[in-house]
Amino acid sequence: MKKREIFGYARVSTNQQSLDIQIAALVNKGCLEGDDPQRIFTDMESGKSMENRDGLNKLLARVERGDIIYVKKLDRLGRNTLEMLEVVEELNSRGVSINFIDDHLSTEGEMGRMVITILAAVAEAERCRIMERTNEGRRAAIARGVKMGRKVLATQAKIDEIMKLTNEKDQYGKPVHPVKEICKKVNLSFSTVMKIRQSEKKKVKTATDQDSF
Repeated sequence: MKKREIFGYARVSTNQQSLDIQIAALVNKGCLEGDDPQRIFTDMESGKSMENRDGLNKLLARVERGDIIYVKKLDRLGRNTLEMLEVVEELNSRGVSINFIDDHLSTEGEMGRMVITILAAVAEAERCRIMERTNEGRRAAIARGVKMGRKVLATQAKIDEIMKLTNEKDQYGKPVHPVKEICKKVNLSFSTVMKIRQSEKKKVKTATDQDSF
C-alpha cells in the first residue's frame, strides 16, 4: 500500500511579497519531512491564468491518491472562488485532500464534502455576478452606440491572400506553402486560417454545384 505523502503549496501575487510566513507554516505541518525534500511548491507573481502557475502545475502532476496538500489560507490556492473550486474539484476527484491551515478547513471526509459544496455555491454566485456585470456593460455600450460582436480579424484582402497561397502547387501538384507559413504571412492564427480555407472551399463547391444544374 502506498504511503501517504504530505505536500505544501504557497503563493504570493507580486515579487515584493515574501513566501517565508507561508513556508514556515507548511514546514510546521511536516511538508519537508521524508526522503524527498521537494515537497513544497511555490508561485510568485502569478498571472491571470492558472496555466502560468508553474508551481501549482508541478504539484498537481506530482500528487497521487491518498496524498494531502497543506495551504496556509484559502485565498492562496486561487485568486477567486471559481479558480479555487477548479483545483479543489480536480484534486478531490483524484483522491487528494487539501488542508487550509489558518481556516481550519479540510476537503477530506464528510466535512470536506460540505466545504466543497459551500465553495461551489459561492463560485456559482460569483459567476452570476460576473455575468450580470458583463450584461450591464454590454447594455450600456449598446446604448452609447457601440457595435457589439466579434472583431473581424480577416479582411477580404487577407482571405484572398490565404486562398492564393493555398492554391499554389508545385509541378507534382503538392502545396507550395505550408499552413504555418501562410499564418505568418497574413498574421493570423492557425485555427483562423484553417476556418477561412474550409469556408472558402465550401463556397467554391456550392457555386460549382449550382452551375451544374
